[in-house]
Amino acid sequence: MKAKPSAVVVGAGGDIGGAIALRLAQIGFAVVAADIDLIAAEATASRVHEMGGEVLAIPCDVTAPIDVQNLRDETLTAFSRVDVLVYAAGLLRRNPVAGVSLEEWQEVMSVNLTGAFLCAQAVYEPMRQHGSGRIVNIGSIAGHSTSLLGGPDYTASKAGLLGLTRHLAREWAPHGVTVNYISPGFIESQMTRKNVSSEEWEAITRRIPTGRVGLPSDVASVVSFLVSDEAAYVTGADVSVHGGLAL
Repeated sequence: MKAKPSAVVVGAGGDIGGAIALRLAQIGFAVVAADIDLIAAEATASRVHEMGGEVLAIPCDVTAPIDVQNLRDETLTAFSRVDVLVYAAGLLRRNPVAGVSLEEWQEVMSVNLTGAFLCAQAVYEPMRQHGSGRIVNIGSIAGHSTSLLGGPDYTASKAGLLGLTRHLAREWAPHGVTVNYISPGFIESQMTRKNVSSEEWEAITRRIPTGRVGLPSDVASVVSFLVSDEAAYVTGADVSVHGGLAL
């Protein structure tokens, strides 16, 4: 029997990453659920397992190169190849410019941008050797405007992630590896709930032309297209998933 293609979802312990892991399992991928919080990654893995999917939970601190290399190596050991990488790890802080310490700046940039670089760099060679691969970076509408919730470090990191995506897409396209970026808007998640008051929530919702807050499944649906054969000619794209909020 032909082995399933494998998909590594970094940040799989979060709401968006978890929804992506479930969707990829539904469409036939063996999933690696990676997160700095192993308990959260295992919770997602349990949901995938319950629906009959093949899954492996791995702890990974994306700011530690040795963890990222271990993630790649364990994936190759378990599934022989890396077909998809979805980078959904993210960190948000709400401090204004004057309140952002150098430590906070570096922490946010390390998770939101440097981690994405390290993960992409780690899986590139296995993808190149196989002659194909799909990388999807989960960014934000902050990447091409400014953040509704986060501070300058969040905005800068997401803009940097968009630039990184485009560079990787151009450089790696000749080797069959596509790299794309998704720009979610205001998405229902533990992170947004934790950072937004009920008054802010209502005010933001009123600004969304479609009349509702986005769901993690809205993002997962776009990921499922971008990793499919139908998206073989799509690379370097920035796909907005914001219900019209950024219009």
